[in-house]
Amino acid sequence: MNSKELLKEVVYPFSIDSMAVAVHNEDANVALVGHTYLVKVKLSNGTTFTAYTYAGELPSCAFGFNNHGVAFTLNSVPPCEEEIVGGAIGRNFVSRDLLEATSIEDALARIHSSEASVGHNYNLIDTRTRRILNVETASRNRISVREIGETPFFHANMYLHLQVKQAQDENSLSRQTRASSLAKESKSDFLALVGDMNNDKYPIYMTGPLLYTLCTAVIDLDEKILTIIQGNPKEKQESYVFSLS
Repeated sequence: MNSKELLKEVVYPFSIDSMAVAVHNEDANVALVGHTYLVKVKLSNGTTFTAYTYAGELPSCAFGFNNHGVAFTLNSVPPCEEEIVGGAIGRNFVSRDLLEATSIEDALARIHSSEASVGHNYNLIDTRTRRILNVETASRNRISVREIGETPFFHANMYLHLQVKQAQDENSLSRQTRASSLAKESKSDFLALVGDMNNDKYPIYMTGPLLYTLCTAVIDLDEKILTIIQGNPKEKQESYVFSLS
C-alpha cells in the first residue's frame, strides 16, 4: 500500500428494535497528525454541512453530515492499476458533492452518476430514518449497494461485495479477520473493536510509526449525535459532540 494512502475502517451495527450506530476510525499517514480541520459551511441555498477535512483538500475525504439528514464516512479501496481510468472524476469531488445531498437516495444517485476515475467505499447514513447503506464503487460506473440490517458489519480497506480485481493488502486482511473474532453486542464492544491493538504489526487502532488513527467518529442514530473521540476510543474521551437533528 502507498504510504500516503488514507486508511479508513467502519463498524456498522444496526437494529430497528434496539441500536443503530456507526463507528469509524480515521486513519492516515503519521505526517498528517495535526493537519486536519473541522469545516462548517452554510451555502446560499440554505444547505449547511460539517466535515472533517485534511489541509489542502476538499471537504471531505473522511466523514461529514448536513442539515438534510445525510451523513457519510469513507473508506479507500486500493485497486489494481488496470482499474484506474485516467481523465475521469477524482473521488474527492464525489464526496464533496455528497455534502449537498438532500436525502440518502439523492446521495446514492450522485455516487452512481459520477464517472469516477477510481473506486471508493461510501457509508451512507440517513440520520432521520436510521438507514445505513454500504456502497462500493469502481471505475466505469460499477456499483454495489448493501443495506445494513441487524448483523454488525465491519469494512476495512478492501472490496467485500463488489466483484473487482483489487490489490491484496495484508493490513486490511488482518484487520478484517481480527474484527470478525471480536464481540459486537454493545456500543462499548464496538469502541473496543476499533480500539483493538492486539496485532503488533497490523492493529485496528494505529499509533505509528507509519500509520496513525487521527480520531474516531461515532454516529448514534438513536441519540442523533456525532461524537469525535481523540485517543483510543476504548477510553471514551470525547473531544466534540454535534447534534444531527
